[in-house]
Amino acid sequence: MLEHLSIRWRLALISAGLTLVILLAFAIAVGEATTSRIRSDFRNQLAAASDDLKGRLRIEVNVSTGRVTKISPPLDAYAGAEHAVIRILNDNDGTILGTTKDAPNLGRTISFVDRTEFIQGYRVVSRHTELHSADPRVRVPVVIQYARKVSDLENTVTRVRVFLIFGVVGGALLALVGGLWLARRAMRPITGLTQTARRIAETGDPELRVPQQRADDEVAELARTLDEMLHSLAASRQETELALARQRQFVADASHELRTPLTSILANLELLADVLDGEQGEAARSALRSSHRMRRLVADLLLLARADAKRELRHEPTDLGRVVVEAAAELGPVADGHLLDVNADHAVVAGSPDELHRLALNLMENAIKHTPPGTHVSAEVAYSNGNVVLTVADDGPGIPEELRDRVFERFARGDGDRGGSFGLGLSIVRAVAESHHGTVTLAESDSGARFVVTLPAARSLLHETLRSPEPDLHVRGAP
Repeated sequence: MLEHLSIRWRLALISAGLTLVILLAFAIAVGEATTSRIRSDFRNQLAAASDDLKGRLRIEVNVSTGRVTKISPPLDAYAGAEHAVIRILNDNDGTILGTTKDAPNLGRTISFVDRTEFIQGYRVVSRHTELHSADPRVRVPVVIQYARKVSDLENTVTRVRVFLIFGVVGGALLALVGGLWLARRAMRPITGLTQTARRIAETGDPELRVPQQRADDEVAELARTLDEMLHSLAASRQETELALARQRQFVADASHELRTPLTSILANLELLADVLDGEQGEAARSALRSSHRMRRLVADLLLLARADAKRELRHEPTDLGRVVVEAAAELGPVADGHLLDVNADHAVVAGSPDELHRLALNLMENAIKHTPPGTHVSAEVAYSNGNVVLTVADDGPGIPEELRDRVFERFARGDGDRGGSFGLGLSIVRAVAESHHGTVTLAESDSGARFVVTLPAARSLLHETLRSPEPDLHVRGAP
C-alpha cells in the first residue's frame, strides 16, 4: 500500500507509526506501573486509615443502661475525605454501636481476627480492639469495619488508562502532522526539480536551468548533477542538429546536382535505345529503365530533404480532383491488369501542384504495385467539414499486421514486396500531407487497404467552388 503513496506521505506515516509504537510501549509500561501503584496506595490508605481510627476511637457508655452514648471522633467527618464507610460493632454480639450515614451491611467478621475482604463492592478492613469508657471498669470489645468502594479505585485506573490512550493517539497524530510538515519542507526542492523536468519534457528545451539550492546536501548535489546533465544534453542536441542539418543539406544539394547529369544520361540512353538493335539495344533499354528509377529516387530524396529542412514550395489554389485524375491517367498504361476507378469532385486546396501530384500518384501506384492483377483500385476526392478528403482504397490482400504501425516510415517494405520499390512512397505521401498542414492515415477496412488524406480546403475559394457549374470529374480505367 505504501508503494502507491507519495514519499511525503510515506515519511509521515512511517514517522507516525514509529512514534505510535514507542508511545504505546511507554504507555503500557507507565500504565502498569501507575495502576499497580494506585492499587497499592488504595490498600495502604485503607490499612492506615483503619489503624489510625483504631488508635483514636473513644466511646462513652451509660453505666446504668450499658448503651454507648457517644463515639469520637465523629465517624461521618472522619470518613468524608476518603468517601469511606465505617461501622463499629460489638465484638461479642455484633450489635452496631456506630456507623456512617448510608453505610451498607458489611456483615460480621471472625471475632478477634483482623482481616481484609471484599463485600458488596467494598474493600473492607476489619480491626479488633477493646475500648475503655470514663469508668475504667467498663470495657467494650469492638470490631472496626473501614471500607471504600472498589469502583472508586477502578474509575481512577480507567481514567489513567484513557489519559494514556489519548496521549498515545494524540502523540501519533502530532507526529503525523509534524512528519507531513517536515516532509513537505524536505521535498520542496525535489518538487522544484520535478516541475523543471516537466517543463523540459513539455517544451523539449534542455536550455532550461534547474533551480540550485543554498544548502550543501544531497538534494543540492542532485540539482547540480541534473543541471550538468542538461548542459551536456543541450550541447549534444546542438551537435546532433548541426549534423542532421549538414546531412539534409548534403542530401538536398546532392539530389539537386544529380538531376542535371541524370537528365543528360536519360536523353542519351533514349537516343541509343532508339538507334541500337539486338543486345546493344537491349542493354541501352535496360540502362534507360535503371536511370528512370534513379531519377525517381533522386526526386524522392530531394522532396524528403526539403520536407526535413521545412522548406516549402510556393502554394497556390489547386484543384485536387483534377490532380488525381491526371495522376490516374498517367498510371493507366502501367495499370498491369488492375481496374482503376476515380471519382473526384472539384476540390480546391492551397498547395504545390507538383507535390500533390506526387502524393496522389504514390498512393495509387502503391495500390497497383502491392496487389495482384485484377484488383479493383478506387480513388475519391470530396469535401468534408471544410476539408478536402482524398481516399484511395483497394480490395487486395491488405497491409500485413506487422507492417501497419510503420507503413509510413522511410524504407519500410514488407516481406515479398513484388514492386521493386525503395520504400519511400508512403513516407513521401506523409511528408507532402504534413507540409500542406494535413494528415494521412491508414483507415480500417473490411478488405484490402484504405488510405485517407485530409487537407484543409482553400477557404477563400470554398464557397465559389461548391457552386461551380462544371460537372464532377469521373474516370474509369479498364484493364
